[in-house]
This record gives sequence, structure tokens and C-alpha cells, in this order.
Amino acid sequence: MDPTQAGMVAIGAGIAVGLSGIGAGMGEQAIGAAAVGAMAEDEKFFGKGLLMTVIPESIAIFGLVVALILLFVF
Repeated sequence: MDPTQAGMVAIGAGIAVGLSGIGAGMGEQAIGAAAVGAMAEDEKFFGKGLLMTVIPESIAIFGLVVALILLFVF
């Protein structure tokens, strides 16, 4: 693999991780605010709020997996 192609693969991996992290953060922002508001009214929503806050984080993990595939397959 020539250096130009290796650089493009690295840039693609960085974009995959960066954009998926930004998307996960934006999702967690809205869900986290709603979960805190629900828990302020009734403490029984703690488990559901925690679960709903964790779900968008899987998007960042998928971005990391795509980046690792890009780095080690190409």
C-alpha cells in the first residue's frame, strides 16, 4: 500500500469514529435531559433512564468497529 492510500484509509477511519461520536453525543444530550427530568419527578425511572442513555453509545462503538476494519483490512 502506498503512503497516499494509507493516509486516506487513516482519514476515513478518523472520520468514522469522529462523526459517530458526535452523533452519539447529540443523541445522549436529548435523552439524558429527558431522563433527568423524569427521574426528578419519579425515582422509579432511574433504570429506564440509564438504559435509554446507554443505547446511543452503541453508535459510537459501531464507528470504532468500522474504523478498525478500515485500518486492518485495507
